[in-house]
Amino acid sequence: MIEVTVLSILQGIAEFLPISSSGHLVLGKNLLGLQDVGLRLDVFLHVGTLVAIFAFYFSVIRRIVVDLEWSYLLKVIVSAVPVGIVGVLFHARLEEIFSSPRMVGVALIFTGFILTATRFLPKGRLDVSYGRAFWMGLAQAIAILPGVSRSGMTIAAARIAKVDAEKSAEFSFLMSTPPIAGAALLEVLKGAEAAGEAAAEVSWPLTVYGCVLAAVVGYLSLKFLLKSLKSRWFWLFGPYCLCTGIVALFLT
Repeated sequence: MIEVTVLSILQGIAEFLPISSSGHLVLGKNLLGLQDVGLRLDVFLHVGTLVAIFAFYFSVIRRIVVDLEWSYLLKVIVSAVPVGIVGVLFHARLEEIFSSPRMVGVALIFTGFILTATRFLPKGRLDVSYGRAFWMGLAQAIAILPGVSRSGMTIAAARIAKVDAEKSAEFSFLMSTPPIAGAALLEVLKGAEAAGEAAAEVSWPLTVYGCVLAAVVGYLSLKFLLKSLKSRWFWLFGPYCLCTGIVALFLT
């Protein structure tokens, strides 16, 4: 119960706030001594964060689907190309090299520098074009490394490209749906390959509890992030990542 609660909260907070969910899950399991809770919960935590995105941006998604806004959908597809290529070709190798707590600490420090630098960027007013969508997609591909924040990299890339803050956040999270769904699918495929060696799974009630908790915390995190972008203190996540990365290096 405690392990499921901690991991669900970490997933819900760190998937959307620019502090790296993958990095915090690695550090959380390592520093708190959490046991492996199995494939089923990992997949359903991703499902929970997808539910949070669909709930938060329901009106936007409904408008895109009902009005058949193919241009927006194509931009999401364009943004997914870089992370798709990197994920298929290099995911296993990168995960093996960079999933240690020490490497996560280094990656968090890198994320911290990038986020802190956004303080000095001017306020943007542009929309997301195909070129800017691909640029944000390149940033998302970098975030395949544990400890590098996906939302942090994509929003920072949008800020560099002078995209409006609210539009950059909206597109950042809608463009994350294919990679998050892909990550869940990869977990399922890995579990199928190692079916006989899988860790003991948590019960279905606990799995549903973790999924719902990740969704609720994720929804609240999205609201908090959007407020930070509007209030111009988004960059303060940078010092947090810097400190967390440094602490991770010392403790591991």
